[in-house]
Amino acid sequence: MDTLMLSRLQFAAATFFHFIFVPLTLGLSIIVALMETKYVRTGDEVYKKMAKYWGKLFLINFAIGIVTGITLEFQFGTNWSRYSAYVGDIFGPLLAIEASVAFFLESTMIGVWVFGWEKLSKRMHAGAICMVAFAANLSALWIIIANGFMQNPLGYVMRNGRAELDDFAALITNPFAWNQYVHVLSAAFMLSGFFVMAVSAWHLLRKNEVDFFTRSFKTGAAFAFIFSIVLAVGGHFHGNEVAKIQPAKLAAMESHWHTQKNAPMYLLALPDEANQKNSVEAIGIPGLLSFLAFNNPDAEVKGLLDFKPEDRPPVAITFWSFRLMVGIGTLLPLLAFFGWWKSGSLAQFPGYLRLIIFTLPLSYLGIQAGWAVAEVGRQPWIVHGLMRTKDAVSPVEPSQVAISLAAFVVVYTFLGIVDIYLLVKYAKKGPVH
Repeated sequence: MDTLMLSRLQFAAATFFHFIFVPLTLGLSIIVALMETKYVRTGDEVYKKMAKYWGKLFLINFAIGIVTGITLEFQFGTNWSRYSAYVGDIFGPLLAIEASVAFFLESTMIGVWVFGWEKLSKRMHAGAICMVAFAANLSALWIIIANGFMQNPLGYVMRNGRAELDDFAALITNPFAWNQYVHVLSAAFMLSGFFVMAVSAWHLLRKNEVDFFTRSFKTGAAFAFIFSIVLAVGGHFHGNEVAKIQPAKLAAMESHWHTQKNAPMYLLALPDEANQKNSVEAIGIPGLLSFLAFNNPDAEVKGLLDFKPEDRPPVAITFWSFRLMVGIGTLLPLLAFFGWWKSGSLAQFPGYLRLIIFTLPLSYLGIQAGWAVAEVGRQPWIVHGLMRTKDAVSPVEPSQVAISLAAFVVVYTFLGIVDIYLLVKYAKKGPVH
């Protein structure tokens, strides 16, 4: 393989692995903050135990997530130096703000929260975890704004052969980025709810700390259900942005080859990329694709054949990733609603509790599939319409990238094993009395 493909594989491996930790950090920080806030308001010691227990799992996830995030950012200089030189004036400040404002605030407040038990007042201590939650999600905002520029470049001018920042307000108010932010956060919150539900279900099946884990399960189920609705609604509006700004991605998501008005959506389709068609198209609903893309069943939807072959995203990966994301995003809200509805009688549904445990990986798979749609669907552009991925890679030998890729796989495998071991170990222990 050449340097480009190896660099893409390395960045994909680092990104997907890092994003195992990010969603749980974002959502669990808020759940812990809610639990401790309820303790402060009610004085109920159970909520204090809940904040401590789920907070410990949050800290394990957060610590390992930091390591993977640092190595990911380094790749912009090592593997994608031409990209960094081309858009560094825009990309650099966003990452600097994320690190110097959001991350430093988050890490400082985590220290206050960890060591502040019994040293701070209840309100001050709860305020610390609320600041952690705020800073974690603020950090995600700056990262998403940076990615939003790659998806929909705004606020720049071309000067001296590179893109330079011209309008900071346009950069940070990018509608694509804000739609993406809502979509990513709601997915992360839903995943975090299912994490709490899955761990609680494991204990409830063994009748461990029934009151504690029933309350935890109800909290997780309500959190997951509420944000699954936000995810669906936000996903629709985000899809509208994709249709307007990245029509080739939309066409790849639906394996839609021919431009047409009143475009149908096929519930069963099999893309045949080699022959530029679908080998199977069945159960088509007239106008549904036009409506979902533009809120108008008669709107025209561009087909893949309207784009040069070199300007089309990889269809199969984008198509199947999108369907996997939507399928999982349809199933999980139903499970979350049932769990919230029956939270007072969960012992009567052992089959459901077992299902929730085995469903947890689906939450992670759905989020990873969503990022595959976002990033693979943008190809062949690293910055949409502005810079191609092949022009962004560093001028290094393939052997150098191959060695670092192998090292990443080894180190990340080790970190993954450590993370799973620690999470399982402390999740099984239950709350400390």
